[in-house]
Amino acid sequence: MGLYYPDDYGPYQGTQASSNNGGAAALKQWLRSILDVRAEYIPKMAPGRLLEIGCASGAYLQKMAGVGWQVNGIEFSPHAAQAARRLGYPVHTGSLESAALETTDFDLICGWMVLEHLHDPVAGLEKLYDWTKPGGWLAFSLPNAESLEFKLLKERWYALHLPNHLYHYTPDTIQAMLAKTGWTLHAIHHQRTLSSLFASIGHLLDDKGYHRVSRWVVGKPEDPARLYQILYPLAMPAAAMGQTGRMTVWAKKPD
Repeated sequence: MGLYYPDDYGPYQGTQASSNNGGAAALKQWLRSILDVRAEYIPKMAPGRLLEIGCASGAYLQKMAGVGWQVNGIEFSPHAAQAARRLGYPVHTGSLESAALETTDFDLICGWMVLEHLHDPVAGLEKLYDWTKPGGWLAFSLPNAESLEFKLLKERWYALHLPNHLYHYTPDTIQAMLAKTGWTLHAIHHQRTLSSLFASIGHLLDDKGYHRVSRWVVGKPEDPARLYQILYPLAMPAAAMGQTGRMTVWAKKPD
């Protein structure tokens, strides 16, 4: 599978931690503050021990360390994992399935757009359960295959992201998987974004022969400065109805 995750894979580039406070970084931070899509939404809790699965180049680890968390990461890409380690954080290089961490008992485990990449997601959730303290939390995001976006666009839906995404989930199927692996589902937050819809339009344009425009429209849906944010007013009611293409899930290990 490494063939499908080259060093220039979008999420690795998009998670490079910024070491300056220049205008571009300030603009992105301002946009994130007013366009809260709930992409990395976690329960309210005191800082403790955090593990991020698929930490990429370390931006989220840096963010959480900055507010008091003791952070650890797991990352499949050696190049991205090394970038995160250069920031000073302990990061295991390899898959979740192969990881054997020296210390566990985490208060919070996060995985942002990771579960759909796992070869054995049930075993992965069981492993994360074992690594979590009683009463600890699991917070993760993934595409919503029950969304109106998918029903309308089908094979052109950007979030299918084949062959990188191995499984696709609905709220019902993810709830069943969590129950099977011991977790208690607490909430599913439908993200306030139509970025996948916007990027899917690029696939439609490509089919029509507008290749140059298509490449720009697809772009990088994770980038908060892209034009699709004009759809934010529509994303709010769509999220309230559970119809956006991404969801953030909270689950808890029983005390």
